[in-house]
Amino acid sequence: MYSIGEIISLYRKKKGLLQQDLADELAKEGITISYKAISNWERNLAEPSVTIFYKVCRILGITNMYEAYFGVNPADPFSSLTDEGREKAMDYINLLHASGMYEKKMAKIIPFRSIDIFENAVSAGTGNFLVDGPKKTICIDESLLPEDTTFGVRISGDSMEPEFHDGQIAWVLQQESVDTGEIGIFSLNGEAYIKKLQNDNDGIFLISLNKKYAPIKVSENDRLDIFGKVLGKSDASAITGHCR
Repeated sequence: MYSIGEIISLYRKKKGLLQQDLADELAKEGITISYKAISNWERNLAEPSVTIFYKVCRILGITNMYEAYFGVNPADPFSSLTDEGREKAMDYINLLHASGMYEKKMAKIIPFRSIDIFENAVSAGTGNFLVDGPKKTICIDESLLPEDTTFGVRISGDSMEPEFHDGQIAWVLQQESVDTGEIGIFSLNGEAYIKKLQNDNDGIFLISLNKKYAPIKVSENDRLDIFGKVLGKSDASAITGHCR
């Protein structure tokens, strides 16, 4: 049976590492330790903690701790094989993995987050008031949300077709301004819209993507509020589930 120090020394030398090299590799793992401490381990004057020893094993390529510490493991079917036999056994194991027929079924952990969806639809035609309207908080797979999404709103009407359709959910980054050419959620004189902003020498306009709707000009006496920038969309049928 080998000591912990003998195991570290043996595998370190097999890797062609100096004690300082091992200390440097441990530093990359967030463990600050001197080469003198490693020297003390190898001379059996001290032992690393279980956590540090695990990282040492990973760095040095020690994959079978029982065999490294005690020698031959009678319960290990590889123990009685030559190196060539082990290679052939691993070739067969790799074939089993490649077939996909014998893989363990692992539970997929889906990251969810809670997000508010406003129930009063922002009209892509006539407009409905959004602020302080009813909302539903749902838990949704994060992969369905664009990055930086703050909230969602329901779309009503067809004036933003073909990009946005009636009944879809628009995902919005809440902010007080959008750049010209960007699609946002606006309140014009108390009515909420999803539109593209045009702000140039001709004035400020809320533009529909559907050409059958005329641009809405914002005059000096109008009140225009910006709720945020539209980042993306989802079909309502894909959005299910309430947060508990």
